[in-house]
Amino acid sequence: MKTSAKAATALAAAALLATPILAQRGARDMGQGRLPQACRAEIVNLCGAGGQGDRSQMRTCLREKAGELSDTCRSELRKRFEQRRRGGEERKAPATPPTQTLNYGSDSLQALDLWVPAGAKNAPLVLFVHGGGWKRGSKNNATSRAMPAHMLAAGYAFASIDYRLVPRNTVEEQASDVAAALAYLLKRADALGIDRRRVVLTGHSAGAHLVALVGTDERYLRSAGLSFADIDGVMPNDGAAYDVASQFAMAGPKMQQTYVQAFGTEPARQAKLSPTLQAASPNAPAFLLLHVQRADAVVQSKALAEALQKGGSQAEIAGFPGEGLRGHMEINRKLGQPDYPATAVMDAWLKKVLG
Repeated sequence: MKTSAKAATALAAAALLATPILAQRGARDMGQGRLPQACRAEIVNLCGAGGQGDRSQMRTCLREKAGELSDTCRSELRKRFEQRRRGGEERKAPATPPTQTLNYGSDSLQALDLWVPAGAKNAPLVLFVHGGGWKRGSKNNATSRAMPAHMLAAGYAFASIDYRLVPRNTVEEQASDVAAALAYLLKRADALGIDRRRVVLTGHSAGAHLVALVGTDERYLRSAGLSFADIDGVMPNDGAAYDVASQFAMAGPKMQQTYVQAFGTEPARQAKLSPTLQAASPNAPAFLLLHVQRADAVVQSKALAEALQKGGSQAEIAGFPGEGLRGHMEINRKLGQPDYPATAVMDAWLKKVLG
């Protein structure tokens, strides 16, 4: 068996073992039914039963010994891996294909997808920044599948951007990427059918922090040839690092390393990367802070709103049901769906801000 084929089989096996494929759970195996009995018997004989407690050992075993399986079993594993991979790509793809994908910089991650209403000449622009702890995520799968179509139906152009990630790049560079992506679009506004005079930035989680930072610290916009005058509003969605030092104190141990990697441990740098501490005038003129019932998101959103109001910006807060990671992901996944409560709040605010 060729090395590349071995690697593909090992990868397939490892991916399948993310769920207990040998357990008696019917068609959990990617919706394709369980592996044939003979293949499952081979895997048990080679690596053990892979119960709840030793699935990690089984994954390691299959990565190392996949080449010892029969051709038939390897074929079944590869087939299921391809089915899973295709299914994942379908889930990641937006329900409405973008009008075009554009590169706003030389790095492969400096790219954006753009949707513009058919025949539009001056559509207001809503630019979305994905989350992922500043270190992961993608424009392809980090926003609601409903959002592009929902924005188009309302007459808005919608852009979803990628940006460079930590640790290879810094949060400062990420905020600069947000500004650079916006500048790229506004420079080409006439050709793209965008109204450069009507612009809103929005983002979820880490993306919420980044758009709030760009909306409170003008140096990022200035570095791209823009200013707060080029933004009508900012809509951070369930962020919780608007005051970095405060977030360090509230975050559980699971998130500490993420925050250290993104913001470091220097108090001066943490302060410069904290929208709440940068919210003295001037700022972008209007903010809508969305959040679910996560304690840190509630506290941080309230503090940021108060700081923005003191700085002269219009700042509104809207809270919605949902707790923990599940609620955090739900508000991103469902925003834009007509029956999700936050959608109507967003729509009313966008209409007020963008006209």
